[in-house]
Amino acid sequence: MNRTANSIKNRLPFNYVWIVVGTIFVVLLGAAGIRATPSVMIVPLEHEFGWSRTTISFAISVNIALYGLIGPFSAAAMQRYGIRRMVLGALVLLSAGTALSTQMSLPWHMVAAWGLIVGVGSGVAANTLAATIVGRWFEARRGLAMGLLTASAATGQMVFLPLMAWMVGQFGWRSVAVLVSAVAACAIPLVFMLLPERPQDVGLKPYGALADVPPPQAVTQNPMALAFGTLGRAVRVPDFWLLFFSFFICGMSTNGYIGSHFIAMCGDYGINPVGGAGILAAMGVLDLIGTTLSGWLSDRFNSRLLLCWYYGMRGVALIFLPHAFGLSYYGLPIFALIYGLDWIATVPPTVRLANDVFGKLAAPIVFGWVVAGHQLGAASATMLAGYLRNSLGSYTLSSMMMGAACIIAAVMVLRIKGHGKEHDMLGVPA
Repeated sequence: MNRTANSIKNRLPFNYVWIVVGTIFVVLLGAAGIRATPSVMIVPLEHEFGWSRTTISFAISVNIALYGLIGPFSAAAMQRYGIRRMVLGALVLLSAGTALSTQMSLPWHMVAAWGLIVGVGSGVAANTLAATIVGRWFEARRGLAMGLLTASAATGQMVFLPLMAWMVGQFGWRSVAVLVSAVAACAIPLVFMLLPERPQDVGLKPYGALADVPPPQAVTQNPMALAFGTLGRAVRVPDFWLLFFSFFICGMSTNGYIGSHFIAMCGDYGINPVGGAGILAAMGVLDLIGTTLSGWLSDRFNSRLLLCWYYGMRGVALIFLPHAFGLSYYGLPIFALIYGLDWIATVPPTVRLANDVFGKLAAPIVFGWVVAGHQLGAASATMLAGYLRNSLGSYTLSSMMMGAACIIAAVMVLRIKGHGKEHDMLGVPA
């Protein structure tokens, strides 16, 4: 593999680090498309099997929760066993789990395939992977690199959702499962050939490093012990809890609510799944711009103020959402513009703050635990919104609750201190 990477590196007019970024972008893009798939399957599964929205939401919430809970252990395992091995294993799980789902006929089949197998694979191919890559390959422009990799989630949605919604209508939901399984399988050789473990393996130093950086010592600690040990030290730092609970709200208001329920919500107002997916795709385009810009801004401005602005604007957008459907042609475009630009723009400044507080070695693991909070929030919102929709017949109360929570998060993040000395406490091997 290093021979292939070295051969390509020697012919490139630019730094090979951008090939690494491009490879991980493709992996995260495919994983994002897979994670978005259940949102176009809710109504077809209701019709084919008679499952309630609460039942389907439970399977999705298991996927979302595991996507977050696997993160810190994945980050620790990457230090112990290597990034490349972990990513290849995740792609195998994503391909196998989605393929197996074509045979499901009972609710527990969906929980096993989409909830457990795909959830574990998604937890590796997640923002913790991006944070680990950025920490290992970059000394300068970390915010920009993190913004680009984070934006892959929006791009994955942009690329896949309209196509998947059309395929469900034309060929049934199983065709979509086959599509995303093939996408994950196609990424395996790409990672195998193009992803070195670290810059030194191809004769490089981290991007922006002024001097040669020796490779870190091999980590021999058990990943479980490393992940929990880092958590045990981090929980004594107040900034950890502010990051954790603000990201919990971030997960509620993105993956958990809009990501899982928006297409079904559009159906309540007479908008077909392809139309709903198209709106989500438009928000994906806007978020690709907004998140990349957020990464650039986080290299230059106070990350706490950026987060306050992002959460505040998202809260306003969600409170406006129930009214947007009644404003002719203008309501939903206004919502999509405000919400789309900062959908996941919160990630680069959050990673920047984690690095400021805990140091670049510990930060990916700490950020993994923060992402666990994000996905627990998302899982909670998925279940809550499904329950409220069944009980009340609409998503209005859910939108108001999510918007109010974002306003709270906007105030919460201003209390994060950053630039502390807490990273000396973590004891992550150098």
